[in-house]
Amino acid sequence: MIAFRFARISVAATAIAGALLRPGASVAAQAFPGVDYTIRNFSFETGEVLPELRIHYYTMGRPSRDAGGIVRNAVLVLHGTTGSGAGFASRTFAGELFGPGQMLDTAKYYVVIPDGIGHGKSSKPSDGLRARFPKYTYNDMVVAQHELLLKGLGVDHLRLLIGTSMGCMHGWEWGERYPTLVDGLVLLACAPTQIAGRNRWTRKMMIEFIRNDPAYAGGDYTSPPLAGLRAAQAIITISGSSPLVAQRQMPTRDQADSVALSVFQRPPIISDANDFIYALDASRNYDPSQDLEKISSHVLAINSADDFINPPELVVMEKLIPRVKHARYVLLPTTDQTRGHGTHSLPAIWKSYLAEFLKALP
Repeated sequence: MIAFRFARISVAATAIAGALLRPGASVAAQAFPGVDYTIRNFSFETGEVLPELRIHYYTMGRPSRDAGGIVRNAVLVLHGTTGSGAGFASRTFAGELFGPGQMLDTAKYYVVIPDGIGHGKSSKPSDGLRARFPKYTYNDMVVAQHELLLKGLGVDHLRLLIGTSMGCMHGWEWGERYPTLVDGLVLLACAPTQIAGRNRWTRKMMIEFIRNDPAYAGGDYTSPPLAGLRAAQAIITISGSSPLVAQRQMPTRDQADSVALSVFQRPPIISDANDFIYALDASRNYDPSQDLEKISSHVLAINSADDFINPPELVVMEKLIPRVKHARYVLLPTTDQTRGHGTHSLPAIWKSYLAEFLKALP
């Protein structure tokens, strides 16, 4: 369920590259700048209040309304942990979905891609408050996304919500919190249940590796806590890898040793220790398993068999999906094309299921 940005880690996922698409533009078009929406006096689940909460977002296309004034072509795309909306600008994501004649052609659909609280260019600890930033949760992130759509953009209905990893988990919460607002939920690389077992174990270890680094200084560090960050990065590398790909890239002991040592020899890719801790800890009370029957949206849930973070042998999805009224679960087999957890950002692998889903969506 952790959706870290694995660019620059060779054994993990494909690097993010490319540009956001303007309606009717080619995949190679120049990226256009995002926009900020400010929510005044945002109240968090903890009771903390931020006078100004900034939500950064990107849009492509234009909203289309029916005779009653309801938006009918909006698509919300939600990113993973430590990622941002800009990550979807890659040729391997935008280039597969949003171009002319493609399934979510922005000449037809209005695509909205926000940066979640604590991520990208939205308000986050590293803006200045550091460890005094409100301890946000997934619920807070979803509420802010909803306000952006409804009050910021005037979008009162979603044709589709696509969520990858953390965004996938947000999607389950969207389905329960706003059951009539979304026609279809496409949920990639997560499960609608409490984060426990190995998933929570690795998250907690990464948090504590950083917090227990003396350089962390309670969040008021003057230089990055490198020992803690490198230990966390080692876990990220393993969690995001696909066994098949890793074996192909490191077929000998010496090659595997070289990759392992490189994690500690290069600067950590984690941009800020506080932002990273907050992003991991935001999942602490996630657990939609109690209210799955509330979901009335049609659901397409897709996981991959080589996902270290959501291992299929737990058979969690098979137990929970029957409780969702209109749901289909797909477990992608491990192939030379899958990339472990990062498969969620490779539509070329799963877009045939999306095509079927869109065709059948009422």
